[in-house]
Amino acid sequence: MVASGAMAAVGAIATAWPFINNLNPAADTLALSTVEVNVKAIAVGQAITVKWRGKPVFIRHRTPEEIKEAEQVKLADLPDPETDNARVVDTAKKVRPEWLIVIGVCTHLGCVPLGTKQGDPRGDYNGWFCPCHGSQYDTSGRIRKGPAPKNLAVPEYLFTSDTLVKIG
Repeated sequence: MVASGAMAAVGAIATAWPFINNLNPAADTLALSTVEVNVKAIAVGQAITVKWRGKPVFIRHRTPEEIKEAEQVKLADLPDPETDNARVVDTAKKVRPEWLIVIGVCTHLGCVPLGTKQGDPRGDYNGWFCPCHGSQYDTSGRIRKGPAPKNLAVPEYLFTSDTLVKIG
């Protein structure tokens, strides 16, 4: 009786396994879970946009002036208080203030802010400007003005070398 029950359980698992395994993400989906970016060509003061998980990610090589300005902002002046240093730390806990990496989606209604391309409006804080409803972010990706409730999100990332960053 026990042997019959055990065989029935094994049979049920063997029958169900292909259906359960089908729920796992496909290999092409897993490949999109991370993206590696060579940042060597990004000049100081320049920013680029890359795609990760279908979202824009802004990578900005900040100038010493932008870093200094971002570090000097009083937390009490921020709608979503967060220090600049907390936003430039990779998953290995290494602080790289010259690199800001944020998900380029406005936290108000999900628009893509301007400010990455040369000539784009950057708002009063020289960061990013969302033209949909006027949200303005500083050079640390923190919300400073407008209806957006939160800072631009910082994804998990890791510098695997001085010039290569893995996002995700």
